[in-house]
Amino acid sequence: MPLRGTSDRGPRNVDTGYERPEARERRKGAKDRPWLMRTYAGHSSAEASNELYRRNLAKGQTGLSVAFDLPTQTGYDPDHVLARGEVGRVGVPVCHLGDMRRLFRDIPLERMNTSMTINATAMWLLALYQVVAEEQGADVAALQGTTQNDIVKEYLSRGTHVFPPGPSLRLTTDMIAYTVAAIPKWNPINICSYHLQEAGATPVQEIAYAMSTAIAVLDAVRASGQVPQERFGEVVARISFFVNAGVRFIEEMCKMRAFGRIWDRITLERYGVQDPRHRRFRYGVQVNSLGLTEAQPENNVQRIVLEMLAVTLSKDARARAVQLPAWNEALGLPRPWDQQWSLRIQQVLAHESDLLEYDDIFAGSHVVEAEVAALTEAATAEIERIQEMGGAMAAVESGYLKARLVASHAERRARIEAGEEKIVGVNCYESTEPNPLTADLDTAIMTVDPANEARVVEALRAWRDGREEGRAQDSLAALKKAAAGSENLMAATLECARAGVTTGEWAGALREVFGEFRAPTGVGGAPVAVAAETGTPLAAVRAKAAATAADLGVGALRLLVGKPGLDGHSNGAEQIAVRARDAGFEVVYQGIRLTPEQIVSAAVAEDVHCVGLSILSGSHAELVPDVLARLRAAGAADIPVIVGGIIPAADATALREAGVAAVFTPKDFGITEIIGRIVDEIRTANQLDPLEVPA
Repeated sequence: MPLRGTSDRGPRNVDTGYERPEARERRKGAKDRPWLMRTYAGHSSAEASNELYRRNLAKGQTGLSVAFDLPTQTGYDPDHVLARGEVGRVGVPVCHLGDMRRLFRDIPLERMNTSMTINATAMWLLALYQVVAEEQGADVAALQGTTQNDIVKEYLSRGTHVFPPGPSLRLTTDMIAYTVAAIPKWNPINICSYHLQEAGATPVQEIAYAMSTAIAVLDAVRASGQVPQERFGEVVARISFFVNAGVRFIEEMCKMRAFGRIWDRITLERYGVQDPRHRRFRYGVQVNSLGLTEAQPENNVQRIVLEMLAVTLSKDARARAVQLPAWNEALGLPRPWDQQWSLRIQQVLAHESDLLEYDDIFAGSHVVEAEVAALTEAATAEIERIQEMGGAMAAVESGYLKARLVASHAERRARIEAGEEKIVGVNCYESTEPNPLTADLDTAIMTVDPANEARVVEALRAWRDGREEGRAQDSLAALKKAAAGSENLMAATLECARAGVTTGEWAGALREVFGEFRAPTGVGGAPVAVAAETGTPLAAVRAKAAATAADLGVGALRLLVGKPGLDGHSNGAEQIAVRARDAGFEVVYQGIRLTPEQIVSAAVAEDVHCVGLSILSGSHAELVPDVLARLRAAGAADIPVIVGGIIPAADATALREAGVAAVFTPKDFGITEIIGRIVDEIRTANQLDPLEVPA
């Protein structure tokens, strides 16, 4: 039946008082300009990544977002022992100026807006970028883009830190002072709450910890005396943020409004910035990869769309740049087609919908205002608590921030396992039709050629052989001298870049002066998240663990949780460690960035009953067999090894054939059940009969 006021022949000329969007558009002028559209990309080599960037730009991407591999992020050359299996896996390896030239070949940097996800080595990568721009003939003062450069969140969640907090803050301060003077359109720091949410942060913690980091950075810049007070507004104006948006998109949108409100107050009251343009909260976003599921991965598409709405619907709190993950990132490395799909999601919203035609649609909403006020009040209280501790750096070193994140993450996982927090396809509505997108898992993701690492290493050696060695060594000596003093380190770093110094050499020189830092794990200070009350699954596992310990004649089972290689995403390892502790295990967890040799040495020294390895970077195929071989050589082949991470099905099969007792992937979300499986594997390895205690 036709709608009222229409007929089968089309709409009647009825005056409803409604003005069509086309007419309104002609009346009010152009739409708002869309946000920068990016995809986070880079893999294998500079050449392969350059080809990908140029293809993405041709598809309508309006900015670049560079993913660097883990050796580059942590300051190691690809021939370092810790780089084994990691080269080109999660991003592009950039070892020296030649790699940076190839990475941006035929991409005019003066006309580009480039985001670089780089932190501990941010100064080094910015120097390489600047020198390449100079070689292209660009005006350095015109360069636009962002270096993430937020080391606090690396200590708390992502694990690519290198230096202790004091020297790290100095590197950040020097970069900010340099860019304000020499590259005024560059954002020298992108304070990153994204990974805090990935590590379990609540909206209040995400706001409070990010703002506390900003205060620490701005206080350090002011105290350094490198920027005149009359130009301090320019420093504040170049501070940007990188946030996370989860699927609770109303709450997330309110979070962004609260962020802006608190930032405006802090910059006005604490730093006296009078120009409201300088106080504007400027942020980019990648929506929540933590919420992407391996089970029914097609559901990730609608999750991504809803999460994008959180940071685009509200004009007064809209992101300046957006990059979306791909639907299959819980399975492995996305293909170019998958990244294109995520780009098209942004383009459809920006260009086909009417989103950009309106003022803020939430202005005057009492519901939104109440939520924003509540978030603002709670976050402000937490910021004040951190300031009373001595600020963000002190709260990092004391372990307070990390322990709170581990606890929040444990509480969230407990809610999921209890069914209180629903995840479609994971803990509810699990029945599904066969998925044509993943019918052939080997082609549903992109894989990095295992021979790529050897090619990158060989190219690095050729670079070293071809450079002017005297100039390279002189520049490194000058860098160390500057680091031992108090001068801004950017000039010495630029000379290292021009002299052909490598990433590992630059970071190694600073390691000699500054030392290294092992961040607190937060495991010891995390409270019990799941009580082992009678009749609960954890109580059953705890009983089984106690019975197995008694059978073996020990006080408690001992589990070593190891993070081999450079993968710093420790959230999963920490949750396993905490739950195993609550199940009665003695847990050995030494944090991230260990060699297979160190893990095996600890396993033997601690006489553990099981070794659990957590790897999300794709280096499992190299590192896990090495651990197995070293255990055999140490006479400890009877210790069962389990592995968890983003591991394709074919790789999981190969690991089990190599001797791994069990493989767990993101679909195995029940941590208590995993701990129960660990007990089972310990019993099997020790030739004990199965227990009839349900896990």
